[in-house]
Amino acid sequence: MTLRRYSPHDKKDWDEFVEKSKNATFLHRRDYMDYHADRFRDFSIMVFRGNRLYGILPACALGEEWISHAGLTYGGLLTDEKCTAADTLEIFRRLRSFLAESGFSRMIYSPSPHIYHRLPSEEDLYALFRIDAGLAVRKISSVIDRTNPIKWRNIRKAGIRKAEKAGIEVGEDNDFSGFWKILENNLNEKYAVSPVHSLDEIIRLHALFPDNIRLFTARLNGEIVAGTVIYKTERVIHSQYISADERGKATGALDLLFHHLLADLCTDVPYFDFGNSNERQGSYLNESLIYQKEGFGARAVCYDTYSLSLTNEYPVQA
Repeated sequence: MTLRRYSPHDKKDWDEFVEKSKNATFLHRRDYMDYHADRFRDFSIMVFRGNRLYGILPACALGEEWISHAGLTYGGLLTDEKCTAADTLEIFRRLRSFLAESGFSRMIYSPSPHIYHRLPSEEDLYALFRIDAGLAVRKISSVIDRTNPIKWRNIRKAGIRKAEKAGIEVGEDNDFSGFWKILENNLNEKYAVSPVHSLDEIIRLHALFPDNIRLFTARLNGEIVAGTVIYKTERVIHSQYISADERGKATGALDLLFHHLLADLCTDVPYFDFGNSNERQGSYLNESLIYQKEGFGARAVCYDTYSLSLTNEYPVQA
């Protein structure tokens, strides 16, 4: 096994590996990762066995921390079906040495949650245990398993009836600007923050990945009153952004919108992920927000982040 840092010349090989990986998604393609290259110093790593690309690690550098990846919801070691548990232990042993020799003092690692895996891919979780990496962040996301659905709460069903009575119309939309005004206003009023993606960034990403990044809205008298931006992967539809203005909230627009998404869009994908309901790195649970998501029959999947000091002795033996 040998490791080396990714360079732009590796883009074709990297993207081809993402396509055949058992646990990667379009978020790990270079066109997605590099849209915010001005904000994150890329320090992605490629793993080789002989001359064969054997694994990739999307990552960035922040001071003395190596982070997989600060600009992505999840990253971690991405492999194909040939990589075994023993191989993964070997990769982590070499990774630890490689990062220490590169001047890093800490590794921050966010694995890809199991719902995104095309094949079982939790060898890295075992390796993290073996090297005494500690759980640093745990966020609880609300997920619907389409193969085993739970009945909706009556309050969500009532919202659908209210929206239909009000004349709400739902469907796919390309007016990102109209939805972004609602989203930015809500985030600013509630949390004094802006969306992770600017309007220009989300429009550019949608143009690059039109089948994966899509906007669905609810309109009242032709005007957007609610919407969601979804990220569609092979196994999961993830609501990246959800927002409604006062008219949308009063008419139950999101209830009707998600009814449409779940009934008509998710038939070929096993999981629908409403996203996390946490603040302060997972230490605070927004109970009213998660109650709304659980009303659609969603239950918990955790998105974890691990931390490891690279200055301590490395205990794992392959």
